[in-house]
Amino acid sequence: MRATMMYTAGDVRVEDAPDAALQDPTDAVVRVVRTCICGSDLHPYHSKEDAEPAFMGHEFLGTVEEVGSEVTGLKKGDLVVAPFAYGCGSCVLCREGLPTSCPQGGFFTSAQSEAIRAPFADYNLTKLPGDVDETLLPSLLTLADVYGTGWHAAVKAGVNPSTSVTVIGDGAVGLLAVLSARQLGAEQIILMGRHQARTDLGREFGATDVVAERGEEGIEKVRELTGGLGTHTVLEAVGHMPAYEQSVGVVRPGGVISRVGVPQYDQASVGFTSLFGPNVTLTGGPAPTRSYIDDLLPGVLGGTVEPGKVFDRHIGLEETPEGYRAMDQRESLKVLVTP
Repeated sequence: MRATMMYTAGDVRVEDAPDAALQDPTDAVVRVVRTCICGSDLHPYHSKEDAEPAFMGHEFLGTVEEVGSEVTGLKKGDLVVAPFAYGCGSCVLCREGLPTSCPQGGFFTSAQSEAIRAPFADYNLTKLPGDVDETLLPSLLTLADVYGTGWHAAVKAGVNPSTSVTVIGDGAVGLLAVLSARQLGAEQIILMGRHQARTDLGREFGATDVVAERGEEGIEKVRELTGGLGTHTVLEAVGHMPAYEQSVGVVRPGGVISRVGVPQYDQASVGFTSLFGPNVTLTGGPAPTRSYIDDLLPGVLGGTVEPGKVFDRHIGLEETPEGYRAMDQRESLKVLVTP
């Protein structure tokens, strides 16, 4: 099969690779119908040093091609979507809705390919209607990661009709955090981003204000919009230290910072002046998107939300290296890939 491989920073290739195959009786092999490039894929694109090739991609939907002997709920030809992180479905952490911490779980790492092996298929693969309109496929794909991750940020922050929200980051996750905050009833949603095409989509998703300034200037602007107090919740969707520092600067005393941008730092200020003194809660983490798919799916199928609007470029699998370049150069928000 053809698969996307990363060798070193900036060196992405599509090459022949061994076919995806069953390894355990609970596995399925899925023929990938749609996949995409994630903003988090750009972290190794910038920093990978070793030349050992690594499969790429963690978001996919596709059709079941083969199932293991213990898979009971799926058959060949079923259209399915998978979370970016898989769990066993039966341990206490999975039952508590946290498959990202499952001892037998892991992260999909080879979705930018023609096919992929899916462990614990009955739990991790959500069956979709067989006659689904093809125009819904981009939005269905967002359930694998970016929509569920934006939703996770808002849920962990406790967003509700009584909370004001700042979203930091105008990438796909940040924009879908805006959408999620609006769905949860927030009336004031401030989007911090400086790319107009993206922030325009953020306004369409529900942002009431856009702050293009960064650093202290951006913090001051948010405080002006909130009577000097800041917002009850901050959804941080970037993962770099300046975004964390902005979060601390704009959160209201007693508020919540919810991080879903993969942190590219090991230490952050959590002392008296930053979090302890103002009674600020820090939360977030990898989104257990499997736990959210069932709740978010009806809105996508019913057309009441269209998270797939974050995809602004569609390419074939062989063009994936160009997709990485386009996202890295901010020429594209999020690239959809059709194998």
